[in-house]
Amino acid sequence: MNEIVRTAQSSVAHASLDPQDWSAFRALAHRMLDETIDGIANVRTRPVWQPIPDGVRAVFKADVPREASDLAEVYREFAEHVAPYATGNLHPGFMGWVHGGGTAVGMLAEMLAAGLNANLGGRDHMPIEVERQIVDWMRRLFAFPDSASGIFVTGTSMANLMAVLVARTAALGTLARQHGLGNDGALLTAYTSHAAHGCVSRAMDIAGLGTDALRKIGVDADHRIDVAALRAQIAVDREVGFKPFLVVASAGTVDIGAVDDLKAIAELCREEGIWFHVDGAFGALAIFSPELAPKLGGIELADSIALDFHKWGQVPYDAGFLLVRDGEQHRQAFAQPAAYLRREARGLAAGAVWPCDLGPDLSRGFRALKTWFTLKTFGTDRLGATITRSCALAKYLEARVLAEPRLESLAPVNLNIVCFRYRADDAINREIVADIQESGIAAPSSTTLNGKFAIRAAIVNHRTEEADIDALVAAVLDLGRRRCGDGVIEVEAPPLAAQ
Repeated sequence: MNEIVRTAQSSVAHASLDPQDWSAFRALAHRMLDETIDGIANVRTRPVWQPIPDGVRAVFKADVPREASDLAEVYREFAEHVAPYATGNLHPGFMGWVHGGGTAVGMLAEMLAAGLNANLGGRDHMPIEVERQIVDWMRRLFAFPDSASGIFVTGTSMANLMAVLVARTAALGTLARQHGLGNDGALLTAYTSHAAHGCVSRAMDIAGLGTDALRKIGVDADHRIDVAALRAQIAVDREVGFKPFLVVASAGTVDIGAVDDLKAIAELCREEGIWFHVDGAFGALAIFSPELAPKLGGIELADSIALDFHKWGQVPYDAGFLLVRDGEQHRQAFAQPAAYLRREARGLAAGAVWPCDLGPDLSRGFRALKTWFTLKTFGTDRLGATITRSCALAKYLEARVLAEPRLESLAPVNLNIVCFRYRADDAINREIVADIQESGIAAPSSTTLNGKFAIRAAIVNHRTEEADIDALVAAVLDLGRRRCGDGVIEVEAPPLAAQ
C-alpha cells in the first residue's frame, strides 16, 4: 500500500508544470524582463517595422511540438524571430493606424495579471472590484448616473456590437432573446455616417439585423454626419413602416478623426425615442484633456459609449470598454441564469451583478489591472496632456504639408489624424507609403478621400516628437521626387542613430 501511495505521489509531483529549478527559472525571467525593458527604452534604435524574411516565416511551419523544449531555447526563438518583426507601434515613428504605444508600466501590470490568472467572469474577488472601480471612474468622467454599467472587452468593435445588442433588446423586449427577431426585428433600422468605422456594419450583420438595415448618412464639409439628412431619413423610414431604433455617432472617425455634432444627435434621438450610441474608439478619451473635452459636448447624453484604453489611453493591447447609461437594460441584454452560475449570500459565489451578466464572455482576463495601473500611475491629467500633445503634433504636420508645394492636404485636421499626399497620381502615392514602411523610417497608413489615395498619419504614440514628423515629411518628399523622376527605386533607411 505504501508503495502505491509513493508511486501516486511521484506521479503527481511530475504532473505539475511548475519549474523544477525555481532559481534557474527566476534568473531567466529576470533576463527576459531586463531585455524587454531594454527594447522599450531603446526603441528608437530599431526600424519602426521591417518585412519578415522568408526564412523566419519558414520557422513557423514546424510541426506540433510533441516533446518538451528548454524554456531558454523557446525564448531565444521569440527574441530572434518574433520580437524584431512586430507591428512597430511602440516606435514613435508608427503613425499608420490608431494604435497606442503602450507603456512599461502597463507591461508590468500585464505580468502581474498573468501571475494572478484571475477569471473575471464573476464571483467575489478583488480583481472584479478593480474593474468596478474603473467603471465608476468612467461614470464620473462622462457624467453618467450611478446606475450606469460598464465592462471591459477586447476592443471597440466588440463594444459596438454589444451596444447594438443592448439597443436591439431595448427595442424588442427581452422575449426576443428567446423567440428571435420576428417581424418587428425585421423592421428595425439603425443610422450612422458614411465616415463611421466598418465594425458598425459588421455589428448589424452579427446581430442578425443585416447590413441593409443600417442607413449610412452623408457628411458635411467637416466629415461630420449631416444631422438634417439623418432626421429626414428617419422620417422617411417611419413613414413606410420601419422602426428606427439606433443612431451610432462617431467621436473620432476612422479616416480623419472627425467628431459628430453629439448634442444635436442626442436631441434628435431623445425626440424620436431612439437609442443614442457613441463610437468613441479613440476620441472619447479626449475627455481627459481640458482643451479637447469641449469637442465631445453631448457625449454625456449618450445611452452608451464604446472606447479603447489601448489607443489614446496608452494601455497595452487589448483593453476595450463599453459604458451603458441604464445598467438594467444592459443586464437584460446578456444575463443568462444557470445553475452553475448561481449567486449565493456568502462565499466565493456571492455578489449580485457579475461581469458575465453584461456581456457574452464567461471567461474573461484581468484587462482592468493594466488600465488601473495606467490611470493610477499617470493620472488623467498627464494622460490628457499627451493626448493634447498628439493633436498639436498633427497640427504641426498639417502646417508642414501646407507649407510644401509638392504636398497636398486632403482633409481638415480635427484631432490627431492628418491625410495628405504627394502631388502625383494614386499609384505613386501608394508606392511611397510602402517604400516608407519598408525603409523603417516611419509607418504611415493610407485611405481614400473623395476618390483620392491619401497618406494617413495618425499621431497616437506618446513617444512621438517633432523630429519624427520631420522624418516622415522628408521621406515622403524624397521618395516622391525619386518616384516621379527616376522610376522604381530601392530605399535605404538612414542610420538608426539619426532617426
